[in-house]
Amino acid sequence: MRDGRGQPPPYAERVLDVVERIPLGRVMSYGDVAEYLGEGGPRQVGRVMSLWGGAVPWWRVIHADGTPAAGLEAECLARWREEGTPVRGTRADMRAARWDGRDRPSQ
Repeated sequence: MRDGRGQPPPYAERVLDVVERIPLGRVMSYGDVAEYLGEGGPRQVGRVMSLWGGAVPWWRVIHADGTPAAGLEAECLARWREEGTPVRGTRADMRAARWDGRDRPSQ
């Protein structure tokens, strides 16, 4: 992958496209995104998000245990509250909030 400057490579574009489609109040884990795409893995998705995720709803892509990326917890929780994302304490409630990519948002 590139160093975060310029255009993202094709895999990164595919990851970002999926992230942009996650509906308000819903989340996917890094692994969910990779599984949905059928390529890469959680680390590759995390790398894409760290380099190019600032322009997409990054707070909707989290760890499988419902926790946000380190250092972004407070902002993530605030955005979840704004969007009505189901939470349990400081984690997303993965049973209620996980998006499988099938039910498309009506935007």
